[in-house]
Amino acid sequence: MEIMLLDLFMIYFIFMVIFFLHVFFFEKKKRRNFEGIIGGPEILKLKAIEKIGTLLVATRFCGVFIFIFNAYGVVSFYMFVRMVDSRLGHWLKLLVSLMLLLKTQGLYVGITYVKSAVAKGAVCLDGSPPAYHWDKGSGTGINSWLIHFEGGGWCNNVTSCLSRKKTHLGSSKLMGQQIAFSGIMNNKRPFNPDFYNWNRVKIRYCDGSSFTGDVQAVNPATNLHFRGARIWLAVIEDLLPKGLKNAENALLSGCSAGGLASILHCDSFRALLRMGTKVKCLSDAGYFIKVKDVSGAPHVQTYFNEIVTLHGSAKNLPLSCTSMLKPSFCFFPQYVAPQVRTPLFILNAAYDSWQIRNILAPSIADPLGVWKSCKLDINNCSPLQLKSMQDFRLQFLNALKTSTNSSSRGLYIDSCYAHCQTETQEKWFMEDSPVLGKKKIAKAVGDWFYDRNPFQKIDCPYPCNPSCQNSGLAPPNNPEV
Repeated sequence: MEIMLLDLFMIYFIFMVIFFLHVFFFEKKKRRNFEGIIGGPEILKLKAIEKIGTLLVATRFCGVFIFIFNAYGVVSFYMFVRMVDSRLGHWLKLLVSLMLLLKTQGLYVGITYVKSAVAKGAVCLDGSPPAYHWDKGSGTGINSWLIHFEGGGWCNNVTSCLSRKKTHLGSSKLMGQQIAFSGIMNNKRPFNPDFYNWNRVKIRYCDGSSFTGDVQAVNPATNLHFRGARIWLAVIEDLLPKGLKNAENALLSGCSAGGLASILHCDSFRALLRMGTKVKCLSDAGYFIKVKDVSGAPHVQTYFNEIVTLHGSAKNLPLSCTSMLKPSFCFFPQYVAPQVRTPLFILNAAYDSWQIRNILAPSIADPLGVWKSCKLDINNCSPLQLKSMQDFRLQFLNALKTSTNSSSRGLYIDSCYAHCQTETQEKWFMEDSPVLGKKKIAKAVGDWFYDRNPFQKIDCPYPCNPSCQNSGLAPPNNPEV
């Protein structure tokens, strides 16, 4: 899908703002020097002519930029930008990025409500039906399915769940009717080479338990429904007659809390499909580890225990783990992943930005806000804070050891300060995407799924990888704990 008409208007508007900023601010000194030579009415006439001329030139430039971008692609566009004035070129590079975002995220997929699930009690926190977004496969991918869990943290008590119920993470009534599919969900081969023409489904997250909860009773005072496990089954049951039952290839993936869900439900997903289906699972930023925070408190362990207890998750966690350990321990991948029989790919940043912010240095462990600036941008971290983060990396790698004991496992542990790398195009597969072992994430995952090449790589310590985009910006849908 090329840039749509609405996108063109957006590009034109953005460009005009950029162009006028350049002309009326960067060229201000030149005009002042010229005004010192002439004066009076001549200046007013010249300014009027300048405004009209600027508008005409800006319009012409904008048209040329859009034409070049659509006709010849990103490389030609950058070459053109480099030919113009360097200061204007700085602004135009921002325009390139915005246009690229529009071009790669041009696919918007409508929502499907599973209304039949309500009768089964498979509902969001507020009692509304579960939902998903499905872009149908085509060509060679018509019988291949990518099922992707949306992420978005958890709620661990009645208060946090009541707050969550008032958002799209707790009610399908508040979900957008359309969402953009990018990254691993993209429908363009240049941006998603191995999964672009598959049936791609994004399961919306509205239960707050990584799709594990199941409590029959509903307190009328709160009207909270803890039914995440039922939502998971209801969505799959809705998709099976739509072609999932005939799948030749199937990949269960997810980001963050959804990445955890893809581990917890990996083997059950395998069991729901026919024996001849090639089934694998991918966890993106879902490998949360059990460590103490900077104050020495087991904050995340307490937090996960509260989630499992409130949502009644114990009976829906893998029996291979709960038969040996406390149920709350089985919410940590380090205790579950070793027993997962289905091929599993673990994609994670060793310095996962969400875990640094919420597990290593949560607000409750940093009342004076010493970590605030560091958590926003790793470049702001002090030597002492960086040491704590390096120690966290070592604990993360230690927790990962037992999960890499099979040749069927995939592993991509980069040293970026990031969280969720499959859903954003710039991290999944672009010219400047992160690289590990000479491979971008999309290539590593694709090679692993199709058995072209195995991939198990762990990056060197920060800041060794120049391909990382360590902006530190908080990803969407991931509230603090």
